[in-house]
Amino acid sequence: MKKKNRGKILVLFVMLLLLTGCTKNLTDPKGNVVRNEETGQVLPSNIVCAPTDEDNLKLYRENKKALEEKYAKELEDGDISKKEYEKKLRSLTDVDSLVPCDKFSVTTGGYEGIWNTIFIKPLTWVIIKIGDLVKNFGLAIVITTLLIRGIMYPLTLKTAKQSENLKKANPELQKLEKKYANRTDEQAMMQKSTEMMAIYKKYNINPLSGCLFGFIQIPLFFAFYEALYRLPALFEDVFLTFNLATSPMRALSAGHYLYLLLPLLVLVTTYFSFTLNSGAGMSGDQAKQMKIMMMVMIVMIVIMSFSMSSAIIIYWITNSTFTIIQNLIVKRSK
Repeated sequence: MKKKNRGKILVLFVMLLLLTGCTKNLTDPKGNVVRNEETGQVLPSNIVCAPTDEDNLKLYRENKKALEEKYAKELEDGDISKKEYEKKLRSLTDVDSLVPCDKFSVTTGGYEGIWNTIFIKPLTWVIIKIGDLVKNFGLAIVITTLLIRGIMYPLTLKTAKQSENLKKANPELQKLEKKYANRTDEQAMMQKSTEMMAIYKKYNINPLSGCLFGFIQIPLFFAFYEALYRLPALFEDVFLTFNLATSPMRALSAGHYLYLLLPLLVLVTTYFSFTLNSGAGMSGDQAKQMKIMMMVMIVMIVIMSFSMSSAIIIYWITNSTFTIIQNLIVKRSK
């Protein structure tokens, strides 16, 4: 790929990262996060619609009142200016001014930046509509994930096929590495590059096809994470006995050991989705290094899943399961 095109992709990726919004936790006057004690959910301050759960509504209203009193005292004591005071008041989460979640639309709140307007709001709206249709937001997460993966299927299928082609080309690529193992001069490197491209052409391999899916997958995961985190209606639901707001760690501390099944499913699905096409086109040492890196990533993901809400875990398990099935289909067809 030309350096010019690589530069464009890099700029696009950096722009996506810079445009990525971030979830904000609701904090009390002392700076502590506000949490629903029953579910363990840390309440976000930048929710997209009004909660219907009375406990959550009460927490938001009490927090707003406490912060208003704090800012008023700071103004009275001269710690902040009138302008700063008004700015702080505008930043407070006013649940009574938000639309109910069943009335939310992609135009609610107007334009709020590229990330929120193009990614978060449409995805949130889709989850709400499917949730209203099937009467369960956990099932809505599963269906929405499958819909998105279905739309992306042509791209991800091509990536999976490329990985299988790399496995076929691997013996020739390893021979090529051995052939030029002790040659580092410019002419040898150019010849090696030419022969490598010939092997890629022989097996119909585009080395950059896998990168494209990665560029799409990263912002998509963060968009899903934010959409789920900022949708109060979702955290007021239960899916297959799992409260969508509760994390496995919180549930286990309360004696609900069934939640241990979620990290176990994360482990199994992540392992197989990562390893089915791993090491394609790599030499022995490279394959070993990649295997170590993957194992470290899998362990980190499983550890993180203990503190994730059940809603996020359900998305991850569904997404990984889709990848596993797709890769098995490609292997069977090959």
